Amino acid sequence: MSFKELLKEDQHLVILRSLLEMPSYEANESIIDSCLDCYGHNISRDTVRTRLSWLEEQELVSTRELAGCMIAKLTSRGEDVATGQAVVPGVKRPRA
Repeated sequence: MSFKELLKEDQHLVILRSLLEMPSYEANESIIDSCLDCYGHNISRDTVRTRLSWLEEQELVSTRELAGCMIAKLTSRGEDVATGQAVVPGVKRPRA
């Protein structure tokens, strides 16, 4: 696996775990970008949107737009992946 792929998988996991910690299991792209920054992923807002769209394709999050801002909500499948109860190729598996 390339380093680029490893980073992408970790970014997917960080997004899922961040949403898991939110009171309503949802956050806007700005908050998600800040969470990624906290874990050392300094990526563009466009890349955040790309990661969210991929996670939605995998049915790990649902997204909606509000005033031009993407809002993501964790799905039950996404919760299973964030906690390590399910494995999805393209998402780093959390450590025990």
